[in-house]
Amino acid sequence: PQTRTLNRDSREDETREDNSATARRGEVGTRERKRGRRDEKARGRATMRRSSKKSSSSSAAAVPTKAVSKEIERIDQLFYTYADGSSSMIDPEGIETLCSHLEVPHTDVRILMLAWKMGCEKQGYFTLDEWRTGMKALRADSISKLKKAFPELVQEVTRSSNFQDFYPYAFRYCLTEDKKKCIEIPVACELLNLVLSLQFRPQVEKLINYLKHQNEYKVINMDQWMGFLRFCNEINFPSLDNYDADQAWPLILDNFVEWLRASEN
Repeated sequence: PQTRTLNRDSREDETREDNSATARRGEVGTRERKRGRRDEKARGRATMRRSSKKSSSSSAAAVPTKAVSKEIERIDQLFYTYADGSSSMIDPEGIETLCSHLEVPHTDVRILMLAWKMGCEKQGYFTLDEWRTGMKALRADSISKLKKAFPELVQEVTRSSNFQDFYPYAFRYCLTEDKKKCIEIPVACELLNLVLSLQFRPQVEKLINYLKHQNEYKVINMDQWMGFLRFCNEINFPSLDNYDADQAWPLILDNFVEWLRASEN
């Protein structure tokens, strides 16, 4: 009997310990669940703050995006005012109409500068993409704004670094056929007067006079064309005292200098 009593007491002690351990585990679990709910609420609030910030920044970004799209829409509308319906390009006739609205001759150097700014590839034609490129760069979506942009465009082109790009572009722009590499003498004379006379009028007048009266050359190539610019930049005029024929000048310039010296004598 005494042994049974001891065993029963032992089992009751074990039961109480099990119940106590279970209670402790329950308390721990409750605390963990409460902590988890607090963490979840904190994450929720942080997510809401991030979403709010994103929403605010998205709303702020939407304003300039909408303004840009409106500008492109106005630029496109201006393009289609002059574009030919069948080709979806501004053709020579459309350019003449554009020039009349700008109140400049279609042979004005500013139209060539505009083509350079657009990056036009084909003489006498403006594509929509080229038009957008030029108009966005000039911040012009109307005729009045384009007129106002011309003085700034002229200043930009005549800066030395830009003119080094514009001058050969003018030659390439006048190559009316894909595989053509030369321009005829009359075209070269008009182009020289257009792009060089503002900076080097005395030299250009003499050079054009020579080209019109000589009989050796019917066309001008790019090497000769670039030689004209180098001559104007480097050679003292009208003395020509620093011109050296041994410095690998194009032959046409050697002949031009000989013609000048003979004319003076």
